[in-house]
Amino acid sequence: MGLTHLRAIKVTGKAQPDWIVHNQTIDFKQRQRIMRNRKFWFSLLLILPGCGLAPVLGSEADIKIPDLDPVTFSGLGNVSGLTLMYLGILICAAGTVFGLVQYKQTKALPVHESMGNVSNTIWETCKTYLFQQGKFLAILWLLIAACIFFYFKVLEDQSLGHVIVILLASILGILGSYGVAWFGIRINTTANSRTSFSALKGNPLATLGIPLRSGMSVGLLLVCVELFFMICILVFLPRELVGPCFIGFAVGESLGASALRICGGIFTKIADIGSDLMKIVFKLPEDDPKNPGVIADCTGDNAGDSVGPTADGFETYGVTGVALIAFLALALAADPAICATLIIWLFTMRALMIVTSLVSYFVNEAVSKAKYANLKDFDFEAPLTHLVWITSAVSILITFGASYFLLAKQAGMDPALWWVLSAIISCGTLAGALIPEFTKVFVSTTSRHVREVTNCSKHGGASLNILSGFVAGNFSAFWMGLCILSLMFVSYLFATYQGSPVVALMPAAFKFAAPIFAFGLVAFGFLGMGPVTIAVDSYGP
Repeated sequence: MGLTHLRAIKVTGKAQPDWIVHNQTIDFKQRQRIMRNRKFWFSLLLILPGCGLAPVLGSEADIKIPDLDPVTFSGLGNVSGLTLMYLGILICAAGTVFGLVQYKQTKALPVHESMGNVSNTIWETCKTYLFQQGKFLAILWLLIAACIFFYFKVLEDQSLGHVIVILLASILGILGSYGVAWFGIRINTTANSRTSFSALKGNPLATLGIPLRSGMSVGLLLVCVELFFMICILVFLPRELVGPCFIGFAVGESLGASALRICGGIFTKIADIGSDLMKIVFKLPEDDPKNPGVIADCTGDNAGDSVGPTADGFETYGVTGVALIAFLALALAADPAICATLIIWLFTMRALMIVTSLVSYFVNEAVSKAKYANLKDFDFEAPLTHLVWITSAVSILITFGASYFLLAKQAGMDPALWWVLSAIISCGTLAGALIPEFTKVFVSTTSRHVREVTNCSKHGGASLNILSGFVAGNFSAFWMGLCILSLMFVSYLFATYQGSPVVALMPAAFKFAAPIFAFGLVAFGFLGMGPVTIAVDSYGP
C-alpha cells in the first residue's frame, strides 16, 4: 500500500478503490512532476519544426515571384511589362510632386495672424503626439525585428545580408505609414486656419476648395508613395528577395498603421471627453478660448480623423496588393508567364487609378465652379458627393479600357478574362461610391434619422438620445453590410458562373480559390479610389 493510499485511509477512515486514489488524491509532488513532463514535451513539439526538419512551402515568404522581364503586351504593340512598371514609377513621382505643390500653395494662402497662431499651436501639440507615437513605434519595431530575424535567419537559414534587407523593408513600411500620417496632419493644420480666414470673405465655394485640395494632396501622396515602394521592390530587388521583402514591408506598415490608428482613436476620445468635462466644470461655452481642452480636442480630431485613416489607408492599400501577389504567385506557380502578366496588370491598374483620381478632381472642380460659383449658399456635401461618383465612373471606364488593351489579346489567356476581371474590380469601385450614400442616409444634415435623434434629445433626455443613436447606428451598419455583401456576391457569380474564365485560369488544385481571387479584386477596386476616399476623409480635420 503506497503513501498516497495511506493518506486516503487517514482522511476518509477507510481504504478507497484504486481508481479513486489515483484520480483524486495523487501526491502533490507527483502532480508537479507530471506537469513538468507535459510542459517539456509540449515545448519540444514547438521547437522541433525548426530543428532539422526539411523546409516546406509554409508561408508567403516562401513563395517565388516570377520573372517579369519576358512579359510583353500584344494589345499595346508588344510593350514590355517592365516599361509599364517604369511608367508607373513616373506617375507616382508626378502624383507626389502634385501633393507637395498643393501643400506649398495651401501654405501660401492668406491667413489672419491670430488664426495662424491657433493653427500653429494645434500643430505643435500634434507634433508632440507624433513624436511620442514615433518612440512607441521604435520600441514595437525592436520586438518585431527580433521575430523577423529569428524566422528568416534561424528557421529559414537565409544569409545575414538578406535578413538585413528584409528588416530594412519593414522599416520602410513603418516610415511610410508614419510619414504620410505626418504629412496629412501637417497640411490639415495648415489648411484649417486658411479655411477659416477664407470663410470671412463670404465665398463658400472657395472656402470648400481649400480643405478638399489639401485632402486630395494627402490621398495622392499616400497612394503614390505606397505604389512607388512596391514597384521598386518588385522591379529592382533580386527575385529571391522580392517575396520576403514584401512580407517585411507589409509587416512594417501594418505595425505602424495599427499603432497610429488605435492610439489615434483612443486619443481623440480622451481629448474630446476631457474638453467637455472642463466645459461643464467651469461653465464655459463650446470651444471657448479659456478652455485649454479645446486645443487637445482639435489635436484629437487630427489624430483620430487624419493620422489614423491616413496610416490605415497606406497599410490597407499595401497589404491588399501583397496578398494578391502572393495568391497569384502560389496559384499560378505552374504558369509563370500568366502569373507575371497578371501581376503587371495589377500594378498598371493601380498607376492608372492615380491618373483617374487627378482627372476626376479637376472635372469635379470645373463642374462645381459652373454650378456654385455665383451662389452664396449651397449644400457642401454635394461637391464631395459629385467627386466620389465622378471618380467611380471614370475608374470603371478606365478599368475596362485598360484591361482590354492589356489582357484581351494576350497569348494563353481566355478572350473573356479581361471583361470578367474588370467587372469584378468594378464591384469594389462601385462600393466606394455606394457606401458613402448609405452612410449619408443616417448621418447627413438632412437625414431623417438625425432629426429623430435631435427630437429625442429635446423630449426624452439623455437615455432616449443614446438609445435613438444606437438604433440609427445599427440600421446604418446593417444596410452598409448588406451593400458590401451584395457586391461581393455579384463578384462571386462573375468568378464562378459556368465556363467562367476565372475558374479556367486556376489550376485543378486551385479551382476552389476562384472566389477568393474575386474577393481580393473587389478590395483592390475599392482601394483604387484611395486618393479621393482619403481626400473626403481628411476634409473634416
